[in-house]
Amino acid sequence: MKKQWMAGCAFALGTGAAFFSYGADGELSAGLGVNYSSGKYGTSADTRILSIPLSARYESDLWTLKLTVPYLSVTGPANVVPGVGRIDSSGRPRRRTFAGTTTESGLGDTVASATYKAYYDAATKRGLDLTGRLKLPTAEADKGLGTGSTDESVQVDVYQTFERLTLFADIGYTFFGHSDFVQLDNALNYGVGVSSKLTSTDSVGASLDGRQRVTPGGAEQRELTLFWSRRTERATRVQAYFLIGLANGSPDWGAGASLLYGF
Repeated sequence: MKKQWMAGCAFALGTGAAFFSYGADGELSAGLGVNYSSGKYGTSADTRILSIPLSARYESDLWTLKLTVPYLSVTGPANVVPGVGRIDSSGRPRRRTFAGTTTESGLGDTVASATYKAYYDAATKRGLDLTGRLKLPTAEADKGLGTGSTDESVQVDVYQTFERLTLFADIGYTFFGHSDFVQLDNALNYGVGVSSKLTSTDSVGASLDGRQRVTPGGAEQRELTLFWSRRTERATRVQAYFLIGLANGSPDWGAGASLLYGF
């Protein structure tokens, strides 16, 4: 079953890349963002994470391809890793051990994704998207900026629009690769939300997202996010959000903004 899902993820990425390389009509854009979060993750000390992602995006009628490379700065204890939360590295070949907190910075993990618009009914304004995602271990795991694993994930998104209101939900699964620093267990993720179109360019909304625990020493993730977005001509998007953590695997709070400029 794992090989089948991995093959599906690879097929989605490969086929989407083929669309791009053959120059199918679509929108090309590049973006820059800034995200900041703070939380204890079930420990006694705060972990503060600053992320500055650079992204490239290509969108056609059926495909959306995206590549994201972040710069990270993490201040906190040795047993908290961005995207994972608190870890237990006992018994692993390599461990990060130091007293108190420290600050590490550098390149984060690179994420490539391909989303296929599998179904859309214009009459009912109902749709379904399929996404394959690949995380490459470009972050320095010995600094605690990543796990050092190559991870694959798949996700299904559904949405329904009623005039200005859109309801959406997603469910996905991540296959984590081998890490010398932490044991990683495959995990289910989910999300539900609503957005409302205020004007022809502006929307606001809220979502509740979560993920199963992925490490023996960690905790599940659950977050409530409030967001605003504006889309103008030439595929240009401006977005901002604020989140509240509802479980020990999530930050206590976080905020961020991004700009995606179309060419």
